[in-house]
Amino acid sequence: MTAQMRYVILQQEQDLKFVEMPSEYAYQLSALNLRLNKEIDKLTADQVPVLPRAIAECDYLDLLQESLQITSGLHYINELESSFSAIREENYPLISLLTEIRALQAQLEQWYEDEGMI
Repeated sequence: MTAQMRYVILQQEQDLKFVEMPSEYAYQLSALNLRLNKEIDKLTADQVPVLPRAIAECDYLDLLQESLQITSGLHYINELESSFSAIREENYPLISLLTEIRALQAQLEQWYEDEGMI
Protein backbone atom coordinates (compact mmCIF):
# COMPACT_ATOMS: atom_id res chain seq x y z
CA MET A 1 0.00 0.00 0.00
CA THR A 2 1.38 3.37 -0.99
CA ALA A 3 1.12 6.27 1.41
CA GLN A 4 -1.36 8.95 0.39
CA MET A 5 0.47 12.14 -0.44
CA ARG A 6 -0.75 15.68 -0.89
CA TYR A 7 1.01 18.63 -2.48
CA VAL A 8 1.39 22.11 -1.04
CA ILE A 9 2.11 24.74 -3.66
CA LEU A 10 4.18 27.69 -2.48
CA GLN A 11 4.81 30.90 -4.40
CA GLN A 12 7.64 33.39 -4.03
CA GLU A 13 7.32 36.21 -6.55
CA GLN A 14 7.06 34.33 -9.88
CA ASP A 15 8.62 31.09 -8.62
CA LEU A 16 6.57 28.11 -7.51
CA LYS A 17 7.68 25.36 -5.15
CA PHE A 18 5.84 22.04 -4.93
CA VAL A 19 6.17 20.27 -1.59
CA GLU A 20 5.05 16.64 -1.30
CA MET A 21 3.60 15.92 2.13
CA PRO A 22 1.87 12.97 3.75
CA SER A 23 -1.84 13.81 3.43
CA GLU A 24 -2.39 14.11 7.16
CA TYR A 25 0.37 16.75 7.48
CA ALA A 26 -0.19 18.93 4.41
CA TYR A 27 -2.63 21.19 6.23
CA GLN A 28 -0.10 21.64 9.05
CA LEU A 29 2.54 22.82 6.59
CA SER A 30 0.08 25.27 5.01
CA ALA A 31 -0.98 26.59 8.42
CA LEU A 32 2.65 26.87 9.56
CA ASN A 33 3.54 28.75 6.39
CA LEU A 34 0.68 31.20 6.88
CA ARG A 35 1.70 31.78 10.51
CA LEU A 36 5.37 32.27 9.63
CA ASN A 37 4.46 34.77 6.91
CA LYS A 38 2.26 36.64 9.37
CA GLU A 39 5.01 36.79 12.02
CA ILE A 40 8.13 37.27 9.88
CA ASP A 41 7.61 41.02 9.54
CA LYS A 42 7.92 41.31 13.32
CA LEU A 43 11.47 39.97 13.26
CA THR A 44 14.16 42.63 13.55
CA ALA A 45 17.25 40.53 12.83
CA ASP A 46 19.42 41.31 9.81
CA GLN A 47 19.29 37.85 8.25
CA VAL A 48 15.57 37.04 8.08
CA PRO A 49 14.75 34.39 5.46
CA VAL A 50 12.44 35.25 2.59
CA LEU A 51 9.45 32.92 2.69
CA PRO A 52 7.20 31.76 -0.09
CA ARG A 53 3.44 31.82 0.58
CA ALA A 54 1.27 28.72 0.55
CA ILE A 55 -1.24 29.30 -2.25
CA ALA A 56 -2.84 25.89 -2.80
CA GLU A 57 -3.01 22.22 -1.87
CA CYS A 58 -3.92 19.36 -4.16
CA ASP A 59 -4.09 15.57 -4.10
CA TYR A 60 -2.56 14.93 -7.53
CA LEU A 61 0.22 16.78 -9.29
CA ASP A 62 1.69 16.14 -12.72
CA LEU A 63 4.47 18.57 -13.54
CA LEU A 64 4.72 19.22 -17.26
CA GLN A 65 7.97 21.17 -17.28
CA GLU A 66 11.21 19.37 -16.61
CA SER A 67 12.62 22.47 -14.92
CA LEU A 68 10.08 22.11 -12.09
CA GLN A 69 10.68 19.69 -9.25
CA ILE A 70 8.76 18.26 -6.34
CA THR A 71 10.45 18.73 -2.97
CA SER A 72 10.03 16.20 -0.17
CA GLY A 73 8.18 17.61 2.83
CA LEU A 74 10.92 16.46 5.18
CA HIS A 75 13.60 18.13 3.04
CA TYR A 76 11.61 21.36 2.94
CA ILE A 77 10.94 21.44 6.70
CA ASN A 78 14.63 20.67 7.41
CA GLU A 79 15.65 23.66 5.26
CA LEU A 80 13.04 25.82 6.98
CA GLU A 81 14.29 24.81 10.44
CA SER A 82 17.87 25.51 9.41
CA SER A 83 17.07 28.98 8.07
CA PHE A 84 15.06 29.96 11.16
CA SER A 85 17.56 28.53 13.66
CA ALA A 86 20.26 30.70 12.02
CA ILE A 87 18.35 33.92 12.82
CA ARG A 88 19.88 35.96 15.63
CA GLU A 89 16.79 37.70 16.97
CA GLU A 90 16.75 39.73 20.15
CA ASN A 91 13.45 41.62 20.07
CA TYR A 92 10.94 38.93 19.18
CA PRO A 93 10.33 35.53 20.80
CA LEU A 94 11.59 33.49 17.87
CA ILE A 95 11.54 30.33 19.99
CA SER A 96 7.78 29.89 19.52
CA LEU A 97 8.17 29.85 15.73
CA LEU A 98 11.09 27.44 15.94
CA THR A 99 9.07 25.21 18.28
CA GLU A 100 6.26 24.98 15.72
CA ILE A 101 8.71 24.21 12.90
CA ARG A 102 10.48 21.56 14.98
CA ALA A 103 7.20 19.95 16.06
CA LEU A 104 6.20 19.39 12.43
CA GLN A 105 9.75 18.30 11.65
CA ALA A 106 9.60 15.61 14.37
CA GLN A 107 6.19 14.41 13.17
CA LEU A 108 7.47 14.11 9.60
CA GLU A 109 10.62 12.29 10.68
CA GLN A 110 8.49 9.80 12.58
CA TRP A 111 6.11 9.38 9.65
CA TYR A 112 8.93 8.78 7.15
CA GLU A 113 10.56 6.33 9.55
CA ASP A 114 7.27 4.44 10.09
CA GLU A 115 6.79 4.27 6.31
CA GLY A 116 10.35 2.95 5.88
CA MET A 117 11.32 5.94 3.76
CA ILE A 118 14.37 6.96 5.82
